[in-house]
Amino acid sequence: MAKPNVLVICPPDHYVLRNLEAIRDSANIYVGNEPGAVEDHAKSAEIILYSGLTGNSVPLADVWPYAKQVKWIHSLAAGVDKVLFPALIESPVVLTNARGVFKRSLAEFAVLGMLYFYKHVRRLVESQQAHKWDDFLVDWLPGKIMGVVGYGEIGRECAMLAKAVGVKVYATRRKVELSATDPILDRVFAPTRLKEMLSQVDVVLAAAPLTAETRHMIGEPEFNVMKPSAIVMNVGRGPVIDEAALIQALKQKRITGAALDVFEVEPLPEDHPFWDMDNVLLSPHCTDRTRDPDWLDLSMQCFIDNFRHYTNGEALENVVDKRAGY
Repeated sequence: MAKPNVLVICPPDHYVLRNLEAIRDSANIYVGNEPGAVEDHAKSAEIILYSGLTGNSVPLADVWPYAKQVKWIHSLAAGVDKVLFPALIESPVVLTNARGVFKRSLAEFAVLGMLYFYKHVRRLVESQQAHKWDDFLVDWLPGKIMGVVGYGEIGRECAMLAKAVGVKVYATRRKVELSATDPILDRVFAPTRLKEMLSQVDVVLAAAPLTAETRHMIGEPEFNVMKPSAIVMNVGRGPVIDEAALIQALKQKRITGAALDVFEVEPLPEDHPFWDMDNVLLSPHCTDRTRDPDWLDLSMQCFIDNFRHYTNGEALENVVDKRAGY
């Protein structure tokens, strides 16, 4: 077959582009991030690789009217809420993403979040800084229950690591029957039973994609049913949790703490309450940004593998359900 034209929307000097050498002989590649040039090359593009993670990029929606020949779009990011728009959703164009690429590092953060609170790490550090011998009792993980909200690639990886250190795992998912024999799960709940699950768990892990249905799905009513000892963690998308409601629950000690990697507004404003709350562990959306292997190289490899599937006429991996939003 003829070499496909690939439009890569990315700053042309970004290091992640080194990965394109693997397919240089198999594609006609144009890299750019200037609106005029990108729009011009979109006219003949069969494939669009949208960076999204490499700084400000030309919005895909702006390029879309020119991309009359595109058959496949790949997002280097796992979340596609900022990529999807009505015309793309309605079109036959296939959208794939980096689903699952960063799941291991995010799962490690989930374990860190539990240990941070159960081993009272802030108190340990403060005592060390004060040269204070402050011995106290700590908790352990076996017997604790994690409730996963969003049992996809990331949620299941978090559950797997939690299970390995003795934590029981509950989860909600739309198709309960798909997890009937999952060895990781101790119980699975339909989304309509979310509050029932939240009332029983010690750790709430939000790992859901951002859609119209999941925005603020954990808010005031949900915090009200949680245990006072509950720890809330978010490794999915910031707006899945109603931040204002979370702040009030933390201030009023209706829950014990929160470990957060994602937020409703990023970067987090300098005057945001989270900065000064001693019951919050805050990661500036970087817990999946691994040094070795490089996180963007991992994401780009997902595209390279899919490119080979595409040119071989094979089924693509990580195909997004555009209407569902993930």
